[in-house]
Amino acid sequence: MKEKIILIGGGGHCRSVIDVIECEGRFEIYGIVDVKDKIGKKIFEYEIIGSDEDLYMLFNKVKNALITVGHIYDNSRRVELFKLCEEIGFIMPNVISPFAYVSKYASLGKGNVIMHYAVVNAGAKIGNNCIINTRALIEHDVVVEDHCHISTGAIVNGGTVVRENTFLGSNSVSKEYTEVSGFIKAGSIVK
Repeated sequence: MKEKIILIGGGGHCRSVIDVIECEGRFEIYGIVDVKDKIGKKIFEYEIIGSDEDLYMLFNKVKNALITVGHIYDNSRRVELFKLCEEIGFIMPNVISPFAYVSKYASLGKGNVIMHYAVVNAGAKIGNNCIINTRALIEHDVVVEDHCHISTGAIVNGGTVVRENTFLGSNSVSKEYTEVSGFIKAGSIVK
């Protein structure tokens, strides 16, 4: 029997995560938490069952949660929700697409999502509450700190450190053994 999971945030990122969860096949989506005026609506076949205020009550029914609010310009909401889930006691598993590759020599914190065709190579360390988006490449010995979004097609070359709360835009490339922080726009080269 599959474990149940609650998704927190019902926007576009949530839709992508639903697809990964369904492909992975480990969890049954119990429902989605979003803003009050969306309660009762559905995303695909999954109902929005409550708002943030309902998380304490929902914890009595479901122990797993995943933050599915996106992160582009500001991730403060993702961070706030992650801390709230930790305070409540939710287990925040990593969700990994079966079409992604995560080396057995890589390490992952908790509450991360590794999207379709992403690669996390040997010696890489991913913190907590990160999005490693579709076709992103995390090379050997990279450190991605907590609450980062490595966007679609981004390449993080070997030995790079991606500092906490960083957004690395689509098709960005970091030079090897560099430090990346802040908001990096799509197509950038970080030296």
